[in-house]
Amino acid sequence: MSMKIAVIIPAAGSSGRYTRHGGVRSKLDEDLGGKSVLQRCVELFSKAESPDWSIGQVIVAGPFGEEAFAEFKARHGDRLGFLGVTLCRGGETHRAESVAAALALVTDDHTHVAVHDAARPCAPIEMIERVFDAAARFPAVVPAVEVADTLKKSRQTDDAGHHDPLAAILGPLSAPAAKQKVVVEATIDRAGLRAAQTPQVFERELLRRAYGQAESAATDDAAQVERLGCEVVLVDGDTRNIKITRPGDLALARAILNVKGPEDRPAHMRF
Repeated sequence: MSMKIAVIIPAAGSSGRYTRHGGVRSKLDEDLGGKSVLQRCVELFSKAESPDWSIGQVIVAGPFGEEAFAEFKARHGDRLGFLGVTLCRGGETHRAESVAAALALVTDDHTHVAVHDAARPCAPIEMIERVFDAAARFPAVVPAVEVADTLKKSRQTDDAGHHDPLAAILGPLSAPAAKQKVVVEATIDRAGLRAAQTPQVFERELLRRAYGQAESAATDDAAQVERLGCEVVLVDGDTRNIKITRPGDLALARAILNVKGPEDRPAHMRF
């Protein structure tokens, strides 16, 4: 029996880290060669194909709030609708709620569900096809890459040892708030560690059971499935499959996709 895959793209996040680091809008609205980051993610799944599987529904879960969802739909609805996308309201507090809301709309003629981060517009088609091919053999499949960097577990602490000469003269009330410093608690052995990516693909009923458990704030869908005791199989991800988190990542995404930003294109061609 050929697999039929529904794709869920949770897109309800506030882009908090992105804007805290200097971004001026939602990262999903940023321009990648005349198309938004979100549109680029959706289009990935219009290019993947195989005689062994097909993609049916594509469901994007937007913001939870009525007004925010209306604005989201006004920005993206026409372009995504042209691509056959179904829009729904996502979660109010965390990603798992958004996936659950979209999962409720997946029709029973789909055998599998893929969940892909809305901020991963550079996933190579060959990687997506590799993950989907593996999903024909295993009930839960996740792309992942080996961790290349040395990992440090850290914590923040008051810089109590800092000497402020101004406070010594004028008194402690004149001193600024205590500075924070980051210290290393441990260096983590990276042997066997993998960084999980998306799309993550699951048998439809397995994912429904996973999301039928007590509410969880898991940051990826494999963690939901792992709570059932189900084995999750890792396949090779791709280092190009970056997740846009900070403004600097946008320049890297443009380089990977070989596209320009609006400032580099003629005015009439700007997004």
